[in-house]
Amino acid sequence: MLQKLMPNNEAVAERVIRVVAGLGVLSLVFVGPQTPFGWLGLVLVATGAVGTCPVYTLLGVSTNGSTKKKVTAA
Repeated sequence: MLQKLMPNNEAVAERVIRVVAGLGVLSLVFVGPQTPFGWLGLVLVATGAVGTCPVYTLLGVSTNGSTKKKVTAA
């Protein structure tokens, strides 16, 4: 049941990019302009660490190539 709610729908490269970008955005809270919008970086870090994106799940999108759906011939 948990696999239906939180499927692994992110490719490995995308997960790495999300974590790195999230840490970069999160650093804006502590250095630079010190804006509170930097806390949005936690969303990127969390989705990258878990490997699932709720927006992808709602839209039915998957960048993970290993989760191929079965196609039946008609």
